[in-house]
Formats: sequence, structure tokens, C-alpha cells
Amino acid sequence: MRRAVFLDRDGVLNRVRLESGTPRPPAGVAELELLPGVPEALSLLAEHELVLLVATNQPDVARGRLRRDAVEDIHTWLKAALPLHDVLACYHDDADGCDCRKPLPGLLLRAAAAYGIDLPRSFLVGDRWKDVAAGQAAGCTTLLLDLPYSQRGRCRPDYQVADLLHAARIIVSLLRAPEAS
Repeated sequence: MRRAVFLDRDGVLNRVRLESGTPRPPAGVAELELLPGVPEALSLLAEHELVLLVATNQPDVARGRLRRDAVEDIHTWLKAALPLHDVLACYHDDADGCDCRKPLPGLLLRAAAAYGIDLPRSFLVGDRWKDVAAGQAAGCTTLLLDLPYSQRGRCRPDYQVADLLHAARIIVSLLRAPEAS
């Protein structure tokens, strides 16, 4: 069984724009801007043979605000530019009642089955409480980026971090700990 790091996309890998305090994703590749330290963080994690998987909610497709092909173009660009194994997306809205929309762990569970992931020995890095809840439901160690919109009061992550590079350094230190073997 392999270890993985599940990564939320918007706010973790790429910059979001805030509208009334709510983070909004880029509308396409032209608006996509990686956050500082992301390539370095992912390289560090990849050096430790972790499976790097993006697990992202993209409800703006169901809401008619974004085209699915534009979102998939972003995912194609991310997979070409970064050492990611895959990008898994939920295109549903809350009312759809699917099991793949975080805070439910469906995306993580499917990825674990497809990639042979040992979930209790894996990690999730997110920027919102729903990410943490999904990671915890799947049994992962969770790291929450401490951002104004994270709603950290709604969850109890294992670690709060400033950014993905900080998260990567914590994950590597945990991998090196004697009990992590």
C-alpha cells in the first residue's frame, strides 16, 4: 500500500479571488496562477515517493458559472506543470447528494482503491473545513491552510499551516519520525 497526499486545488495550489469573503476559482487556464512555493512543495513531497492527488469540489459547473471543459483544461495544465498523479473532481452541487462532494470522502476512497493508497498513513491538505472533514472521514492526517475563509472553527485539523510549503515540510518531518515507518 502506498502513501498519498490529497490536495485541494483552489486556495492550496492556485490563487483564488474573493467575492464577499468567498473564494472563487479561476475561470480558465488564462486566470490560473500558482501560489508561491507550490512547485517546491510538490517536488519535496514527490522526492519522498508520495502519490500526489488533487481532490477538488467544482460546484460552479453544476451552477452554470463555469464550463466543465474549462475546468478540465485547468486540470490538464496542472498535471503537465506539476508532479501530480491525478486530479479528481466533483462537479456536483450540495443538492445533488453525491458521495464525492467534500466533506464526504468519496473522492478519497475512490482514489485509494484506484491507486492502492493506505489512507491512515496518508495526508490531506486543504484550505476549508470541508477538506479537513473529508480527510478525517477517510482516516488521513489533515493539514489546514490558515486563511480568512477557512472556517477553522468548524473543524479540528491535525495541523494548521501557513501554506503548502509549510504543510510539505511537516509531512516530510512526520515521514521521518521513527513511528512513521
